Amino acid sequence: MKCAALTSISPDIIKELKSGRPRTIELQSTHNIVTVAEVEPGPDTHIFMTSTDIEDLSPGDAGICVFVLSTSLSMKRVVEFSQGGTVYEERERVSARVQVKFCATSVIKGVYRDGLMKPTSVEVLKSCCYHAG
Repeated sequence: MKCAALTSISPDIIKELKSGRPRTIELQSTHNIVTVAEVEPGPDTHIFMTSTDIEDLSPGDAGICVFVLSTSLSMKRVVEFSQGGTVYEERERVSARVQVKFCATSVIKGVYRDGLMKPTSVEVLKSCCYHAG
């Protein structure tokens, strides 16, 4: 299955998602924001999430597949004042919020990068775990 990839996600967040409850995650890294902007939420939409950095992403890396329940992009204005109060710096910061729910553990089969401002896609294999009863 081919799907978008979110990288550099904290292992603690991945562990929490594995509990099965939906969670909303705020992302601030540019490559993850670009990925979320291209994803249409829906019952059949999946995203692969991994703690691996985008530069190190390669076949064989493990992560999880999640269902995408909702997405949103927002811009925040940040103003910083100096001690004297006469100098200030104003910046804008874009962030993406995505609500996801755990689907399955998975492993990357292939990585597809189209460019700097394009989402990173991966082909994944869902891992199956069977227990003898």
